[in-house]
Amino acid sequence: AGEVPRKLKKTEITTPKAIKRRIRVQEQVTVADLAKAMGTKGSELIRKLMGQGVMVTVTQTIDFDTASLIANDFGYELEQEQVEFEKFMEETADKSEELQFRPPVVTIMGHVDHGKTSLLDYIRQSNIIAGESGGITQHIGAYYVERPSGDIVFLDTPGHEAFTNMRARGAKVTDLIILVVAADDGVMPQTREAINHAKAANVPIVVAVNKMDKPEANPEKVKRDLADLGLLSEDWGGQTIYGHISAKTGQGVNELLEMILLQAEILEFKANPNKPARGTIIEAKLDKNLGSLATVLIKNGTLKVGDQFICGECYGKVRAMLNSRGKMIKTAGPSIPVELHGISGVPMAGDEFIVVQDERKAKQFAEMQHAKTKAKEVYKRGIISLDDLYDKIKEGDIKELNIVLKTDVQGSLEALAEALHKLSTAEVKLKVIHSSTGAISETDVMLASASNAIVIGFNVRANPRVMEVAEKENVDIRYYDIIYNAIQDVRSAMAGLLDPKYEEQVIGRADVKESFHIPKIGTIAGCYVTSGYIERNAKVRLLRDDVVVFDGKLSSLRRFKDDVKEVQTGYECGIGVENYQDIKPGDVFEVYKINAIAAEL
Repeated sequence: AGEVPRKLKKTEITTPKAIKRRIRVQEQVTVADLAKAMGTKGSELIRKLMGQGVMVTVTQTIDFDTASLIANDFGYELEQEQVEFEKFMEETADKSEELQFRPPVVTIMGHVDHGKTSLLDYIRQSNIIAGESGGITQHIGAYYVERPSGDIVFLDTPGHEAFTNMRARGAKVTDLIILVVAADDGVMPQTREAINHAKAANVPIVVAVNKMDKPEANPEKVKRDLADLGLLSEDWGGQTIYGHISAKTGQGVNELLEMILLQAEILEFKANPNKPARGTIIEAKLDKNLGSLATVLIKNGTLKVGDQFICGECYGKVRAMLNSRGKMIKTAGPSIPVELHGISGVPMAGDEFIVVQDERKAKQFAEMQHAKTKAKEVYKRGIISLDDLYDKIKEGDIKELNIVLKTDVQGSLEALAEALHKLSTAEVKLKVIHSSTGAISETDVMLASASNAIVIGFNVRANPRVMEVAEKENVDIRYYDIIYNAIQDVRSAMAGLLDPKYEEQVIGRADVKESFHIPKIGTIAGCYVTSGYIERNAKVRLLRDDVVVFDGKLSSLRRFKDDVKEVQTGYECGIGVENYQDIKPGDVFEVYKINAIAAEL
């Protein structure tokens, strides 16, 4: 066989590829910014994008992937700035030898009038008297108290609502909670609520039994009641520290503070003061003379005057720093609360405060944080609703289902809580994180948001303001009037059988101004429509203090003497309901429709 002559290849001269120039851009970038960064005309870029089938104008944003493809054609390589931002937001771990003890941060909680404020006032007063005279205490939301055996920081947040609102934003500020219970009054609803909020946040509780100076004080009863709620005193073999005090006379307060310091020593609260500061915004406000002011509690590192920082979507430079006594200071270390001047806007309580290298970075990061918050709103964090519970269990996202339970009476509360506990399985643990009687409040919704819980209302409703908050926080509120249905729904949701077939739509609310008894007809309520509209033959609920007292149908709707089909907001009307006569001024009619929705497969 003849050999096939081989073709000799000509030697090719290889030209080295030009190194692609790199540009750093954000996750979303406007066409104008990209064109500017690459030094090309905006129109040129739009032409290219149209060639790719992307129709945009100069001011519109394109995502990182599209931008990368286009930049490639122009010989540029894009890098995402977000990565640098993420790295920056993550806190580097400290070596154990760098850590030093820091004062504990304590929040005082308890029922109204049990002496939270009096206790804080007493501690502050004695500290001011012991300290320099003439120091005016600023209200900055936190107080630094110096003691011979160690310092303590008290957060003056208005109750557990603020505490949970901050938790909903991911801030963990408090190290210990002092639960104030009046010895003459014992455990009250808000005491229970505070305990549940503290437990949901995993913060240790120290109990202060207050008003011991009163003759009717009964600390043993308080101990017994709290032991039932899981706070067993050390004297009785439990873990909880109890202090007997009187905020009025000051009896036992010093001993209580010593106990807190001892507890702090055992729990070893430490921080590294030798690095740029990080902290949390406790409260912020706009002052007409001084501009934006914010109270920051330093968590780690040391803050100095002149530092550039970001906090949430705001940024700035520390122009001046005041401590809790209103004195100008130059530096602040871990656990020290300071009031700052020099912020671009008013941050939110619970926002993270971080020192950055320079102003350019601060601005850039604050913008990114803003973009991130916006994106977060679109994909609100994994709040659970009963509808998607089964999918999340299957994906392994959920190991426990938290429930906030509200009922009209104590009996149904205990029965429902007990029945729900029994539904726990090996895959999913059911946990009632808070239960109480009465209407569903904003606090309940915020607790549910912070703890990824669903709210179950049994014979109680949420008023429009609370509904608004629930919608904003993406909290699932379910209403029931039969215990069996509530249990069945949760069980079905866990088994993946929940088919949302009927949806209730509240179409209007009317306040009862007067009620008239008309012979042969019954009671007619003179009402004023406050929202939506009232429709004849619709379903109606009668609410008294947000508790459902009747659920049925409208039988008559009148304006003056005429029967009408519907009455709009702002008008008065007469309403009669089927088979129910006990209507009183001050009641509220909630009118609703049940819409059938096709079950989705």
